[in-house]
Amino acid sequence: MVDPNAYDMGDIDIAWCPGCGNFNILKAIKRALVELGRGPREVVMVSGIGQAAKIPQYMDANYFNGLHGRALGPATMIKSVNPRMTVIAESGDGDMYGEGGNHFVHTIRRNLDITNIVHDNMVYGLTKGQASPTSMMGFRTPVQVDGAILEPFNPLAVAISLNAPFVARAYANDVDQTVGIIKEAILHKGYSLVDVLQPCVTFNKVNTHGWFRDNSYYLEETHNSEDRVEAFRRATETDRLPLGVFYRVEGRRTFEENLGVYASDDTPIHERPIDRRQRLDGLLRTMR
Repeated sequence: MVDPNAYDMGDIDIAWCPGCGNFNILKAIKRALVELGRGPREVVMVSGIGQAAKIPQYMDANYFNGLHGRALGPATMIKSVNPRMTVIAESGDGDMYGEGGNHFVHTIRRNLDITNIVHDNMVYGLTKGQASPTSMMGFRTPVQVDGAILEPFNPLAVAISLNAPFVARAYANDVDQTVGIIKEAILHKGYSLVDVLQPCVTFNKVNTHGWFRDNSYYLEETHNSEDRVEAFRRATETDRLPLGVFYRVEGRRTFEENLGVYASDDTPIHERPIDRRQRLDGLLRTMR
């Protein structure tokens, strides 16, 4: 039984604006882990740079805060050397889909057993409001004064096209539903994407609390999440944004299972004894 307050940091300074959707995402992640019975020492939070990427600093758990767009690389290595850990890579849409877009694509291809939570507010919040990869066309900013001219990046469609085994979208203000989706993602074997719509109350005056409420809806209970073609079709809807689990596939081998180092021994690499003399002899032989 995990203490409900196990991840709380007490009275700390949190550098988010009042009303920011990040508060509910932080609450949802902590609740999901507690309800799953995962203690802080069993969890590693990994993030890049940005307002969303500060979440690991506000949780009493193991964490690695890396470079802009580079959360998924360290998450890959952490899970590879210790598959027993629950690894959550989280950051904003700019960090994960922009600077980290290539890492996003190839992490899906590798299919690590990690959960990738992305705060999607359709703007760069830390760097004062320029258009992000998911900003809508026409979105005006101090940089894009005539409006964003690029087609928005669709992370769900990309993930489904690459056959990511778990693809979902949540809405930060629906905390209970978001907790449920995150729990499903953590329990699912393989790479899991949870794109969380959340308002930036300071720099995005278009995609507000009210806008997300009016322009989203939950997938029907009859939605077949095992139908990849249908999941892709629903992921491309833009008039209103569907919420829920779009795609789920069972039985795919993970990156860790495909590593030869675990073929006959499931002991995490970092726990294995090192024969330094044997390593040195092997190195010297390669230099002869």
